[in-house]
Amino acid sequence: MRLYGVTGWKNAGKTGLMERLVTEITGRGFAVSTIKHAHHTFDVDHPGKDSHRHRVAGATEVLLASRNRFALMHELRDEDEPTLDALLAKLMPVDLVLVEGYKRDRHPKVEAFRAETGNALIAPGDPTIRAVASDTSMELDRPVFDLNDTTAIADFILSEVGL
Repeated sequence: MRLYGVTGWKNAGKTGLMERLVTEITGRGFAVSTIKHAHHTFDVDHPGKDSHRHRVAGATEVLLASRNRFALMHELRDEDEPTLDALLAKLMPVDLVLVEGYKRDRHPKVEAFRAETGNALIAPGDPTIRAVASDTSMELDRPVFDLNDTTAIADFILSEVGL
């Protein structure tokens, strides 16, 4: 599967950019899946619900299904966090997988950057960042897009992955 990332520091605009890119790229007829890395404990389940009760009781995996969707929750317990490659293997084939986060992985990425956060740009020290989507103009050795120019960013990503 073709893979492209959106990375950046907290509050840089990654999630908004991901959302707009999914809308733009699927609107062009491509199938897109996403993987989002979370740096903290998160839960998609709710206390008191049957699936949560199964998990708390000790189930390693709980698959919740309806006629509209299914969700598989896997408790890592004492296991290591799965690698991006291991997670990709769980996805059904699509035209493009967009990955939010995973700064240290070696796939190509666009860095989302907002000057107001006060964080340093990651791109200068990371050759896997092929472009920057920013709310401010800057001179770099790679393309810089307006953070809100979703069409141009999508064009760049699709060209990069050969779609």
